[in-house]
Amino acid sequence: MLTQSTPLQAELNKPMAISNRSGLLILLILLLAFGLRLYKSGAYGLYLDEKYTMVISQGIVMEGSNQHDVFFTPGKTYFTPREFWKPKMFSDFIEANIRNDIGNSPAYYAVLWTWIKLFGITDFSVRFPSVLFSTLIAGLVYLFVRHHLRSETLALMSAFLAAVEPFFIAYSHMARNYSMSFFLTLLATHLFLLILEKDKNRKSPTRLLIAYGITFVLCLLSHYLTLTVFLSHGLYFLLYVRKPKLWLAFALTALAGLGLVSLWFIFGGGSYTFQTLAYQAKFYRNIALTNPYNSGFGLVLPATLFNVAERSMPIWSDLFILTNSLFHKAVGYRNILVSLVLGLGALGLFSRYYTRRHLPWWVLGAFTALMVAGLPFYIAPRPNHVVIVAIPTFCYLLVVYIRQSVRPEQRSLLVFLLLLAVVPTLFLLLMSFRNGHTYGITQRYSGFSFPYTVILVSMILYQVYRLPNAFKVVLSLVLLVQAYLIGSLLHTIYSDRDPKYTYFAKPRTPNPHYLSAQRIREAYAPGDTVLYPSIRLYARDEIEKTFWPFSIQDAQLTNLYLPKEADYIQRMDTTQSDRIILVKGRTGQKITIFDFEGTTYRY
Repeated sequence: MLTQSTPLQAELNKPMAISNRSGLLILLILLLAFGLRLYKSGAYGLYLDEKYTMVISQGIVMEGSNQHDVFFTPGKTYFTPREFWKPKMFSDFIEANIRNDIGNSPAYYAVLWTWIKLFGITDFSVRFPSVLFSTLIAGLVYLFVRHHLRSETLALMSAFLAAVEPFFIAYSHMARNYSMSFFLTLLATHLFLLILEKDKNRKSPTRLLIAYGITFVLCLLSHYLTLTVFLSHGLYFLLYVRKPKLWLAFALTALAGLGLVSLWFIFGGGSYTFQTLAYQAKFYRNIALTNPYNSGFGLVLPATLFNVAERSMPIWSDLFILTNSLFHKAVGYRNILVSLVLGLGALGLFSRYYTRRHLPWWVLGAFTALMVAGLPFYIAPRPNHVVIVAIPTFCYLLVVYIRQSVRPEQRSLLVFLLLLAVVPTLFLLLMSFRNGHTYGITQRYSGFSFPYTVILVSMILYQVYRLPNAFKVVLSLVLLVQAYLIGSLLHTIYSDRDPKYTYFAKPRTPNPHYLSAQRIREAYAPGDTVLYPSIRLYARDEIEKTFWPFSIQDAQLTNLYLPKEADYIQRMDTTQSDRIILVKGRTGQKITIFDFEGTTYRY
């Protein structure tokens, strides 16, 4: 409950000066974060959703429903880059957003459109905003913890974990809205707490309320599921705020924000969102009931209690860098159970003796032995089993940190962090039961929780290094094992071989459409003709219908990288579906610009 400000609270709310050492450390952490995200950010070709990002940001509908005059005019046998790049109307951008992304993320596409105007349209360029937003997350985590939890050390540790978090790094390599949405929701939470702080100190929070309202609108227009973060804000408000004036202020802010967002749903690309979501729920539910294993959409199971629990277990574990990759089928459920039972035994010893500076030799020996005692019982023992054994102890250390380091005035903030860490995933599970399938239970849709889980993990690590040396050494070795596993995960991400994060087990090549455009520019001469392959289309609903039975996607994606004023003669070749061909005008010679080899180079 919020009460009148006390001298202690006023002291807590004073700004903390940043020492030279802390300033240098946070600068190094931000440079590390930027470097980890920049590395190989443009190395691999665009995956399917990124291709849609490219065309939406330019007001183009994939497969051309708003490019009839370019591709589908009767009697018109060719098209040029100049025609492809003709100026777009605002209605084109809305249609592109409706058809290609159910009206989601218009704020992100606006940012990317502006970025491309300034810096051009290469794979590296369109992914760079994600690199920047993801780097800023580490900086904002530092400011958030430093201001609200009043601990410089904890703030630096949290920023470091945010800098190396595999989830943030993987999504910084995608030309999608996620990194921007994660940053904006963390900013909104920071503003939310600043408003409550201002009010507690009897100062007007009007400017902060306006900033919060603007951020609220940007969040919802960057990704609809950011609503789950604001749901957490609402739950915290219900639990701890008892001031009618503040309720009224937030209610007016929320209504104004929703009013602005509703304009997008009434007049813009969001007008078909609910209709499309209802169609998708029915579509995936039908797959779950009739063809859950071989539909081409991954594993889509009926939303039974067991299926949802099994599907969500790796989502929960990967939210925390300490448990990333520990809970999944490959580890084995029996192995997990054995590890946790041993972990409870280790916790029994730890909780009794961890405050002693001088441990009996047998306690340390028994604690260490329990970490590896399950090896004879595991099926295919792995290093991560040792980490699973330590999980009960790590959870206990979080409780110890809260008891020892969090003042009573800050306890509500811990509840808030826990809400923010779990509500987005709980919402996904609820929607899974409502829709009848497990398709939507995926990490990126609960990724808004990661900034808060790194803070909770930092509390555990902070407490580890306050332990007696004997326990500290053993748990540090366990942490080194997990650090090795995280390093291995980052290696597979950078190698484009981690389906969990990159969606690919086999590395992609550089963007074939970009390469094709460069080769066309080098080889084209007046009188030549470029032929594009055309795959037969089978539309599943009205949104996908383009009034043309063959795909023009390869032509569209290649033209994105061709000069806007070029008059290259280009045609669709419906007699083949694999090769981009340059036909020389003088000799009729056919030069293969690129061979997609079916789906080999179409990601």
